[in-house]
Amino acid sequence: MENSTAWQHQIESRFHTLFQRDYAVHAPDMRRLYENAKRDQWNASSDIDWSKPVDLDAGIFADGLIDGYGSAFWEGLDEPTRRRLNVEFSCWRLSQILHGEEGAMLACSQLVDMVPTNDAKFFQSTQVVDEARHTEVVSRYLSEKCGGRIYPIADNLRLLFDQLLGEGKWFIKTVGLQLIAETFAVGMFRMLAETAQEPLLRSICQRIIADESRHMGFSVLGLPAVIRGIDGADLRELEDFTVEACRLVMRGMFAREAFESVGFSAERIAEVKRIRAEAARANDYVFYRAVFKREMYTQVTANLKKVGLMTPRIAEQLRALGVDPEVDGRARSLEAN
Repeated sequence: MENSTAWQHQIESRFHTLFQRDYAVHAPDMRRLYENAKRDQWNASSDIDWSKPVDLDAGIFADGLIDGYGSAFWEGLDEPTRRRLNVEFSCWRLSQILHGEEGAMLACSQLVDMVPTNDAKFFQSTQVVDEARHTEVVSRYLSEKCGGRIYPIADNLRLLFDQLLGEGKWFIKTVGLQLIAETFAVGMFRMLAETAQEPLLRSICQRIIADESRHMGFSVLGLPAVIRGIDGADLRELEDFTVEACRLVMRGMFAREAFESVGFSAERIAEVKRIRAEAARANDYVFYRAVFKREMYTQVTANLKKVGLMTPRIAEQLRALGVDPEVDGRARSLEAN
């Protein structure tokens, strides 16, 4: 590889491992979530029909998800270029999902050590398996069906997981992973299950959605009592981390490398980035923003309220990010850097 740091890096992590030897059931709802996780396991090798061919010329994602869609830039592209851009852009986006699933697997393996009860440890153990399966299935799809088009991790996604994996408090790690990152994952996979042009990808997303929704449920069950019990410096640290995680997830990611792969010049790529930013400032909800971001923002604010974390300080900073926590989570899109 030309640049090994694009494919691996080390993160210093410091946390305490709790060897819990109380095996009684203290949280029946959490044990029920664990039972559901055991019941709903699936095998990426045998439950996905990998014999199905994938016609890349027909596209993977809906064209409406591609930056610049509907603009003069898009209208000026010939059909072969649009098809190539669809494949590269889709693989770039799937690559970010892949890296997120890998990061989630690592974070959940830490949480098995950190969470305070065996009810939670049992469930987190199932999530490690879930995230490994998601990493397996997305990497296999990209490798076998998309010609090995796996792009490096985007900067803000890498920063988010650097912070998550280095965090030493389990409840802060849980907010960042299950409450924020998993909400992003649920919204993304639901959108792809409903809109992807490629049938095999749709079937994969449908299987992943049930797992991700269960993961999000862990935070809703496990966090409220903890959040009620913290104040002072711990609460302020949690608030800061929550807002930063929201910022990193909501700011969006620009698929520069996908446009480069198709052969666009730096000037054309800058044009697409400008179009994207102008649409965000104008609240011009292209398909991606209308279908995905609206749902995601609504779910994030709803979950923050469910766990008791929509504090005045967080609400104020979310408004600065373009999210209205007092109405229904509707948001203006953020301009990508």
